[in-house]
Formats: sequence, structure tokens, C-alpha cells
Amino acid sequence: MPDGPFALPLAALAAVLADRLLGEPRRFHPLVGFGRLASALELWLNSRLNKRAILAGSLAWLLAVGPWVALAFWLRPLAPFAVDAVLLWFALGAQSLREHAEAVARPLREGRLDEARQRVGWMVSRDTATLEESGVAKAGVESVLENGNDAVFGALFWFAVLGGPGALLFRLANTLDAMWGYRSERFNRFGRCAARLDDVLNWLPARLTALTYALLGRTRCALACWRTQAAAWESPNAGPVMAAGAGGLGVQLGGTAIYHGREEIRPPLGIGRPPLAADLGRAVALVRHGLWLWLVIFFLAGFLRA
Repeated sequence: MPDGPFALPLAALAAVLADRLLGEPRRFHPLVGFGRLASALELWLNSRLNKRAILAGSLAWLLAVGPWVALAFWLRPLAPFAVDAVLLWFALGAQSLREHAEAVARPLREGRLDEARQRVGWMVSRDTATLEESGVAKAGVESVLENGNDAVFGALFWFAVLGGPGALLFRLANTLDAMWGYRSERFNRFGRCAARLDDVLNWLPARLTALTYALLGRTRCALACWRTQAAAWESPNAGPVMAAGAGGLGVQLGGTAIYHGREEIRPPLGIGRPPLAADLGRAVALVRHGLWLWLVIFFLAGFLRA
């Protein structure tokens, strides 16, 4: 098995190729089992420690994530290359992101708006039943840009720092934030630990993702949008990612969206025209090119260490 300064870059390349050729597991996906475990922990602890919901959420996070990350660190010395490659493949979602985006773009191009609305509804949490063509495209582009960080670059960053266990830690923490990080009556306090830890783990990767989008897109426009618009976005990490991505693509995101029956007016991101169906493919290409750029940087770092 590869060893030395190129072991980590080669494991990253193997994982990226596995993701491209195989995608995510179609049956018995590990995240499905993890989600069931997390749901069971939430039901058990949130009901029993309701008056100490923040403590309950913190304990649930540790019980859900800790054993798997500890196991990964324990296994890694036994077969470093294999463990790193498999765990990063598990953490990556570039191929899945491309497939979901194309499943929205294709019916949108062909005028099947109802199907496009349904498909984009699988990618976002907002209501999509009444979206017009530009609204569907906007929701899809926003999801691709944000998930480029969550499903690609964040995992690569923590892989570079801690190897496969780092990628696993990031993916599981991001999953719990998606499950528990809501400001609803049920999760406002219980999910606070999951949301804060995801913010911490995502802070630097999100800014590196924004820089990646800027370098590979309309650089000056992307940097200007990042500087002037990101702070107005509610999420401290999604703001830079989506502002730079929208500026890099030359489209305008944000604006009105409906969440659980309530209309929300979100700050504008980017500059230019509203997105079209073709912009979903451009957003996917931006993520894909960024993925290969990061791999090149991994190998250059290996050369420097050698």
C-alpha cells in the first residue's frame, strides 16, 4: 500500500474516483443506519431530559458520533490507506450532488415544471410546489453551492487535517446538524450543540470553499459579493459560500422563499440575472473543478513534503 508523503493524496484520489464511479451506496447506506441511531437517541434523551435539553443534545451528539470516530482512529494504524480511502469515499457526495442537480435540470429544460419542482424539493427544505422556472433553478443552484461545501470541500479539509477519521467526524457532525439544528420548539435547545459544533467545524472549510468558487469563477465579482453580502446571510458559513458562488457564476440568489408555510425574505446574494436550468450544470461544474483543484493541491503538498 502507498506510504510516505503521497499516501494521503493517493487515498484522496482513490476516494474521489470511487465516488465518481460508484456514487454513494444504493443499499445499506451507513448514513441511513446512523440517522436511525440519532433519531432513537433524540427520542430517548430529549424526552427524559426535557428540562436540560442542551445537556441532552450534547450527550446525544457524543453518543452518536464519538464511538464511530474513536473506532476509525483505532482502525487507521492497521490499514491507513484503506481506512482513509473508504472513510473519505463515505464522506464525499460529489456524484450524488451531480445526479440530484441533473434530475432537476433535465425536466426544467424540457418544460416539465411539476417534475422539476418535485425533484428540487428533495434537495431543499423550502416549499417548492408553487415555484416558477427561475425559482426552481435558484433553489437548485443554492443547494449545489452550499452542499459543495458540506458534501465535498468540508470533508476534504478535515481529511487533510486528520485523515479518514477527520472526514468521518465532519460528515457525521454535518448530518446531525441537518437533523437537529432547527429553531423549532422540539430542537431549539436540544439541537444547539449539534448546530454550534457544525458551525465550528465548518468555519474554515466554508471560507476555503468560497475562495475556491472565486478562483474558478468570476473572481473579482465573487470576492466583492463575499465581502459585501455574506454577513447579511443568517448562517455564518453558508453566507460566504453562497455569496462567492453566486458572484462567481454571475447570477443572483436569495430573495423570497417559503418555509413550512411562512414567507421569508432573504438577503440577495450574487449579481446579475436570475438562474436558469443551465446554471445548475454550471454550479456542478464549479464544484467539480474545485474538487480537482484541491486534489492537485494535495499532491503539490506531497511533493513539498518529499
